[in-house]
Amino acid sequence: MVNSSPAVAAHAEGEEIEVLESTNVLPVAPEDQWKSLFDKYDQENSGCISTERFRDLLAAHGSELDPHKLEVLLALADINADGKICYQDFVNLVSSADELEVRNKRSNSFRRAILQGSRQLRNSALREEVGLGLSRRLVRHVAYETLPREVDRKWYFDSYNYCPPPWLMLAITIAEVIVFMYYGLQLNRWVLQVSSPYFLKGPLPYHPQLRAQAWRYLSYIFMHAGIEHLGLNMAMQLLVGVPLEMVHGALRIGLVYVCGVLAGSLAVSVADMTAPVVGSSGGVYALVSAHLANVVMNWSGMKCQFKLFRMAMALVCMSVEFGRAVWLRFYPPAFPPCPNPSFVAHLGGVAVGLTLGIVVLQNYEQRLQEQSLFWIFFSVYTLFILCGIFWNIFAYSLLDVKLPPPP
Repeated sequence: MVNSSPAVAAHAEGEEIEVLESTNVLPVAPEDQWKSLFDKYDQENSGCISTERFRDLLAAHGSELDPHKLEVLLALADINADGKICYQDFVNLVSSADELEVRNKRSNSFRRAILQGSRQLRNSALREEVGLGLSRRLVRHVAYETLPREVDRKWYFDSYNYCPPPWLMLAITIAEVIVFMYYGLQLNRWVLQVSSPYFLKGPLPYHPQLRAQAWRYLSYIFMHAGIEHLGLNMAMQLLVGVPLEMVHGALRIGLVYVCGVLAGSLAVSVADMTAPVVGSSGGVYALVSAHLANVVMNWSGMKCQFKLFRMAMALVCMSVEFGRAVWLRFYPPAFPPCPNPSFVAHLGGVAVGLTLGIVVLQNYEQRLQEQSLFWIFFSVYTLFILCGIFWNIFAYSLLDVKLPPPP
């Protein structure tokens, strides 16, 4: 098949030096040695060799390469779209002068040169791999769950080694369970803990009277209204967040998650000014909405099984959790005049997922800072955060909002 994905070049940029340094044909060799090796396979003295001979060159002068990685290397080198590799193209790939640029993973400059021609990849799919252990089958499953292009899936399958593991989503989930268990024992209540008079007295939940305590705009995610609230959030967080972290890394997924959390609490402080906030729904909805939007935008490329049914189930779970939050918000509070926790944080998370989240998930192995959409959405998000901060400082007094008493 022919794959013209920009991710091909971005993948191979970071890997090609690693591949070449594992062989006897290294960038540290003098250029005349490169020339002699190349001429040995250029029997017609045309200055170019076929991709088959290039494969023979790598096989003869280097250690055996993984076939998937070799395909990506050949796809990167074959910029003439005619199945041939010219000497200058070969030098550009392996010369020490270009090593810094090649090592610059996710760079656009080298990718633009590669896009001048097509990259030919074999038709063999990753699904045809046999004899895989449980851990490798899991990696393959995650690849098909999250990535729309076969070359991306092959690259991820070859490069992922569980180091580091998806620790961020697991750590957040474990912390949420520990906090919930602690408050369950303290309050002697597991369902609708929010109905306890002591529920909001801790240092974690956001409360409008305590909005000057800045950590509460983030720490509220560790508190949940009850086991029904925690269960739905935890299920979506693990089923969606962990695979996304395995593919995109803790830094990128953490960025989307934290932005969703912060947007959620600030959205509540602007749109539902008298209500407290608990639960990780802002971060969870940012990840889930970004993933679902990415699946829809790459529908034909996504090869996960039963994707329509699973999308429907995900939307049902999100709707049930959101409906529970709306019902709870307008249910008569156990201790008026303090209302029940707000549902607006969900909407803040969705807004982040459909903007920043999509940009992150659509740019696998590419530098986010070189994507114009990333800077557009990040600028809009930063402006929202600044407006939210000023709103919290000035709007409550200017509007003379009647806040509930502090917990």
